[in-house]
Amino acid sequence: MAKRDYYETLGVSKGASADEIKKAYRRKAKELHPDRNSDNPNAEEQFKAANEAYDVLKDADKKAAYDRYGHAAFEGGMGGGRPGGGAGGFRGQGDFASAFSDVFDDLFGDFMGGQRGGGGRSRAARGNDLRYNLRISLEDAFAGMQKTVTVPTSVTCGKCSGSGASDGSEPATCPTCSGMGKVRAQQGFFTVERTCPTCNGIGQIIKDPCRVCQGAGRVEKEKSLSVNIPAGVETGTRIRLAGEGEAGLRGGPSGDLYIFIDVAEHQLFKRDGHDLYCRVPVSMATAALGGDIEVPTIDGGKSRVKIPEGSQSGRQMRLRGKGMPALRGGQRGEMFIELAVETPVNLTSRQRELLREFDEASEKNNPESSNFFSAVRGFWDSMKG
Repeated sequence: MAKRDYYETLGVSKGASADEIKKAYRRKAKELHPDRNSDNPNAEEQFKAANEAYDVLKDADKKAAYDRYGHAAFEGGMGGGRPGGGAGGFRGQGDFASAFSDVFDDLFGDFMGGQRGGGGRSRAARGNDLRYNLRISLEDAFAGMQKTVTVPTSVTCGKCSGSGASDGSEPATCPTCSGMGKVRAQQGFFTVERTCPTCNGIGQIIKDPCRVCQGAGRVEKEKSLSVNIPAGVETGTRIRLAGEGEAGLRGGPSGDLYIFIDVAEHQLFKRDGHDLYCRVPVSMATAALGGDIEVPTIDGGKSRVKIPEGSQSGRQMRLRGKGMPALRGGQRGEMFIELAVETPVNLTSRQRELLREFDEASEKNNPESSNFFSAVRGFWDSMKG
């Protein structure tokens, strides 16, 4: 059965331009794709035929050979090579992967973001996101603050407005990849695709680059930004500043700046989520007799705490609403006072004498010690038995 004319297969005239052929193939690819024609048993064959036709007609050399010799240019009668001899012949079945890759770029490239270049490649690249580590005090984390940070970054070149080209000129389509940003090479049965070495995947070249940015469309510069640190932030909190990252390449959108918070340790308070802990030393006499003490709070104030008579080290007392605020509003956490009964040092002779008298008279005043040593004696007795 004779093959159908390639122009007829795509529905274009013999004098159609490359752009018209490409548009016609896109329409056919959408119309005939097997996934959209499950009820048409001939759709797959028609789809392959359209790919074969486009693979030939999109290539200037193959198209010229087809216009002159027809299908015979790719069959045995022409030696499987280029008209006039030579070893690097055309493939009769068409390069399906190469052809479909072209139309895939056109059909779906817009969903991948960026402006379209001459061959469907994005002309501009988004700038990188930047990270800035900001160390603040616990007091600042409690109250919140405005902080000015200086970030070394890339900004859009003011001379060329990000285009990379000097005044009066514009970027040109890359001649190596025809604006696609990628080139293909045939290796046996496979088509290998790689980034264009001339334009580095941009799809354009700058013939007359801007003298300030050397064609990059951006320059290195330090930028000062005012950052709002909300009350209640913790170590690891991340604040995003949209569009304040590195400027895009050749006019592309800027990346984002992420501020990572590190809250420094405090000399008085330990933090656990929204709660604060403060270890307060008390004398033996205060712990034994009870009394009132004043403790600091994170807001710079102080609170009076009553120490119960006979308090031991490690005892905790809670101050409601004296902790850290919640990051997104709500009530403050709690503050816990932990007592540390302090043993006196550097005693005088008189103090030693008084303590010995107190110790001799306080045998029944130490229930924890009495219970412990009673248990020890029971343990030893059981071991002897």
